[in-house]
Amino acid sequence: MKNLAQSKYSSALETVRNLKAKYGNSWNAIHPESAARMVAQNRLKTGLDIAKYTAAIMREDMAAYDADHTNYTQSLGCWHGFVAQQKMIAVKKHHKTTSKRYLYLSGWMVAALRSEFGPLPDQSMHEKTAVPSLIEEIYDFLRQADAIELNDLFRRLENGEDVQDQIDNFETHIVPIIADIDAGFGNEEATYLLSKKMIQAGACAIQIENQVSDAKQCGHQDGKVTVPHEDFIAKLNAVRYAFLELGVDDGIIVARTDSEGAGLTQKLPVSQEPGDLASQYLAFVEAEEIAIEEAREDDVLLKREGKLVRPVRLPNGLYKFKAGTNIDRVVLDCVTSLQNGADLLWIETPTPNVKQIAHMVNRIKEIVPNAKLVYNNSPSFNWTLNFRNQVYEEMLAEGMDMTAYDKTNLMDAQYDATELCYRADQKIKTFQLDGAKEAGIFHHLITLPTYHTTALHMNDLTKGYFGEDGMLAYVKEVQRQEIRKGVSCVKHQRMAGSDLGDDHKTFFAGEKALKAGGEKNTSNQFEMKQKEQERELALDK
Repeated sequence: MKNLAQSKYSSALETVRNLKAKYGNSWNAIHPESAARMVAQNRLKTGLDIAKYTAAIMREDMAAYDADHTNYTQSLGCWHGFVAQQKMIAVKKHHKTTSKRYLYLSGWMVAALRSEFGPLPDQSMHEKTAVPSLIEEIYDFLRQADAIELNDLFRRLENGEDVQDQIDNFETHIVPIIADIDAGFGNEEATYLLSKKMIQAGACAIQIENQVSDAKQCGHQDGKVTVPHEDFIAKLNAVRYAFLELGVDDGIIVARTDSEGAGLTQKLPVSQEPGDLASQYLAFVEAEEIAIEEAREDDVLLKREGKLVRPVRLPNGLYKFKAGTNIDRVVLDCVTSLQNGADLLWIETPTPNVKQIAHMVNRIKEIVPNAKLVYNNSPSFNWTLNFRNQVYEEMLAEGMDMTAYDKTNLMDAQYDATELCYRADQKIKTFQLDGAKEAGIFHHLITLPTYHTTALHMNDLTKGYFGEDGMLAYVKEVQRQEIRKGVSCVKHQRMAGSDLGDDHKTFFAGEKALKAGGEKNTSNQFEMKQKEQERELALDK
């Protein structure tokens, strides 16, 4: 965010000075410099401001990817505003820029962690309002990260440090969110209404899937039921109308197909003429040829290539697709979505295999050359086993002696130091770049990383804390690491806005302000001299 903070500051300074002149003595207590500083620390005021700003970023990134497929983007799923905030603070610290780093809002994590019903499976049973509420919460925390960092810089400037350039060229923590709306939570009107709430909260990109709303399943579970293309297109239209109504002209729609793993449909669409979308969809439905006298009472029958056929129907009324049609259905879904307003695609796959993904994407690109994917680097995959299996087959094809490996037990730690493990880990390491270059993957995300890291870290901490190590488990593995690695929330009072609040109190009440900072604030114990901090960071590396 180049020069925006300072230009906003200068503009606000002039505005407040003019207002003071206009309203006279009653505004004597208002200091233009303080007001302008608060304005500069909170540039993006509303969710719509954020949605417009971040949509433009995504459009630029998509164009950069089209020009060079190494320009892919990434995100991690976040289930709380604090998690998102700490992620972006860490991104800025370690990588010096937020460029091409996004956030992902997973419907799975909303269901599992944010529902008033308690933990739920990923089946669209959580409250609709939970999704826009989380988007709003995330951006509240990211705006606070901006305010805290800029407040520190203004403090340093007032103390005589030369940090004007850092203020002038301040880069915001606010980045695009790709937000999961599941299958739209109802009919197309329900999808439109929820889309509006999500966009008003700040979402610039909405991901929607082609499953039946009231029978939605996690993409990595069985029992998925897809809808005809006409139904899905109506929901794509609903999302686009929501973006346009709210003035987010560059809004992004991510169309997800679950057809690779879905074998069922709830509806048989009505074909108007041979070869139309409904006809193509019906052609995938499994059916048996019958004579009219074989038809049972109330049977559903189709005429197919001059013959009478009966679609295979399950006891629950759902219809089956023909075996082996899943990839063809994926390709048709993707092409149809892109031709009807979608900007990006999402294909759920059973394993993370670049060649398999590329096979589908290349077929799509034959019709829509600039087709691009958002891809779920899912924790539902056993990454270690998948890639060891891939490498095992490659090594076998190369004529290598594989008798030292048990193909049925490649997860075993005994293989961790082997050639197979090394090659598999290298493939995992380059999977995102390889997928971007070879399989059209514009955006790589991990849906549930913070769900798993929270569980892992609590497992490790509780083992020591409630065991022999006691308090040392926390000090050694948490606080000492926070200090040495410069983790922002080691000074949790500052991170929660205490220093920022003290400055605001001074703006509002002057010398009468009762402030939390001072000699008796225990956070002072975490102040480190610059050379000492640099030494600790060097030791950590």
